[in-house]
Amino acid sequence: METQRSREFEFELPIGYLDADGRVHRTAVLRKMTGREEALLADKRNRNSGARMISELLGSCLTRLGSLERPGLKVAQDLYSADRHYLLVKLREITFGPELQGTYSCPTCRAANALTEDLGALEVVKLKDSELPEDTVVHLEDGYEDGDRVYDTLVFRAPIGVDEEKIAPIARENPSHGKNALLARCLKAVGDMPRPRLEALGTAIFNDLTLKDRALVDKAMNNGGPGVQLRRDVVCDQCGRHFTATLDFSNFLSPS
Repeated sequence: METQRSREFEFELPIGYLDADGRVHRTAVLRKMTGREEALLADKRNRNSGARMISELLGSCLTRLGSLERPGLKVAQDLYSADRHYLLVKLREITFGPELQGTYSCPTCRAANALTEDLGALEVVKLKDSELPEDTVVHLEDGYEDGDRVYDTLVFRAPIGVDEEKIAPIARENPSHGKNALLARCLKAVGDMPRPRLEALGTAIFNDLTLKDRALVDKAMNNGGPGVQLRRDVVCDQCGRHFTATLDFSNFLSPS
């Protein structure tokens, strides 16, 4: 008789889930995807939102999180985006193995570059036990002008799954508008601007920033903080250009 094969695997989250009592849960147990998850991915309601699809997958496959048994969809939505992306990579890895076929289009000659990714070799940055992510502070060079005031400091919190789901319809229509919407949801402060004014301005703040200051915001929000590093370097086979791209997950359900 064959011994029972493991379908569940334990991982330490890069950040962890902060519950209502202030406890941080970092040990996650994932089970392999089954036909149930294949049906979730095929559901038209989920295909229109990649963020919602991730929530459904993790809500289904996350069997334990710290002391929380069967944490479910709500917890999956409240996880930090960095933890969600890490768990998504691990879910694919335990189900099909570490190899993932990816294709990356060269921004110069448009050639398709096919590569085999090793998910197990991706760099992961983790916080120390009980540590939580700090706010991201961005010091603008040109500043944000509001009437006769100029504000030169923006403060952001780390995004969570709910943020990703809320901005998904906007991002689907216009990725730039979607990025602005995500930044607006995570924006905690603009200098000493009153909160009601900040909320009234919303995404207009980012529309009015100079491109130099927008680049500073992008750099700060993607500075290699906690999480799995999904940016990878590519050398085009056709023209030799070096460029960076985000890990291609289009073959998520295709065994390599």
